[in-house]
Amino acid sequence: MKPMIARRGSGHGSGLGVHRWVIEQTIALLHWFGRLRIRWEIRDDIHEAFMALGAAIICWRRLAR
Repeated sequence: MKPMIARRGSGHGSGLGVHRWVIEQTIALLHWFGRLRIRWEIRDDIHEAFMALGAAIICWRRLAR
């Protein structure tokens, strides 16, 4: 299986990459948190906990608006 990601604004028929901007926006929002920008934690569970916390804060801020 080879990756097939569409360029912005163009579809290629397979359905992959149609909502690419959602992922790009989420990653950009997570980069606002300094601890998630560069991974300093050695343990995976701590990093996943910070990712979950960052996602929860992003959702809370969106819902508060």
